[in-house]
Amino acid sequence: MGLLLPPHRPGLRLLFALPRSGGPPCRRPRSPGRYVIEAAVTPETLRLGGKTAISRALARAEVPDPGTEVTDLLDRAWQQPQAHVIGLTGPPGVGKSSLLDVMIRDYRALGKTVGVVVIDPSSKLSGGALLGDRIRLRLDPEDDGVFVRSLSAGDRLGGLSVATFPVVALMRSLFDIVLVETVGVGQSESDVIGIADTVLLCIQPASGDSLQFIKSGLVELPHILVINKADMTIEARRAKADAEGALSVTGNRRGGWQTGIVSVSARARTGLTELNAAIDRHAGWLASGSRLQQGRDEQAKAWLQDTVRDAFGKRGLADLPELTAERLKAPFRTRHCLCNPSSGTHNGPSR
Repeated sequence: MGLLLPPHRPGLRLLFALPRSGGPPCRRPRSPGRYVIEAAVTPETLRLGGKTAISRALARAEVPDPGTEVTDLLDRAWQQPQAHVIGLTGPPGVGKSSLLDVMIRDYRALGKTVGVVVIDPSSKLSGGALLGDRIRLRLDPEDDGVFVRSLSAGDRLGGLSVATFPVVALMRSLFDIVLVETVGVGQSESDVIGIADTVLLCIQPASGDSLQFIKSGLVELPHILVINKADMTIEARRAKADAEGALSVTGNRRGGWQTGIVSVSARARTGLTELNAAIDRHAGWLASGSRLQQGRDEQAKAWLQDTVRDAFGKRGLADLPELTAERLKAPFRTRHCLCNPSSGTHNGPSR
């Protein structure tokens, strides 16, 4: 059964797949597994297809084995990045969603398209998630320059969903800026460094966060420390001093980058110019030399290792072939080959 598209979007071809003949009826008609994407679909044609086409592609990208066509689309997206990816992490209640809202508005005011990935916590009892953090974002539903995707964290403790990596990889090829808000679980939110180019760690005044960050090691992760709710003047100054002390303990450097501290108030809309400038400085630092590409190669390597470990355990990780630069150019095809030995290409793309 085909999907009739508007004549002004001829480049996009998406199909609905019917159940195989004689197979069981589909009990979940909106299941992402029913969508089939033809090999002709590229990031460019997805942009032409608008939010509906992007939603369907992301729904397929989130499943563990999305199929050959989606795997190829993800690798094309990986090789055609255009967005700078910014990760927001920090404890619950620190104001990440409020800061995310004003950052989206500021980037849209600059004419930049923005993709947003919001990770929501999952219930330990039912396994479900409300996916309600996006409700806090005051966005214009008619604005095609903003796209929000909510994901459930599932049983992961690193602040991200298992589907975050492919989702961010695809969105990075479609928008100018990608913002990722983690689930907000405190001391275990380290996965964000595996998908973001710039990591913002949000802390709030009068919370005692600086000592906790030293204990947990989180203070070593961010490129920029953000003191949110800076309209709490006295407490904010104390929090900034505590953060400076925490950074002095850890050395205040990540690969030559000196972590900055910015005080902002999402409610009063102060400090946002300084925050944007700090993000731009870090983006410029990454762009000099090969830092940005090296960082993304490390992200792909870590994701592939994590995927193999989940599928085959430590023994499978020990048998993992060398992740060469050629394999890292197509991480999703490599993942497919490694996790599907019966395909006859267990070692992945050639060296």
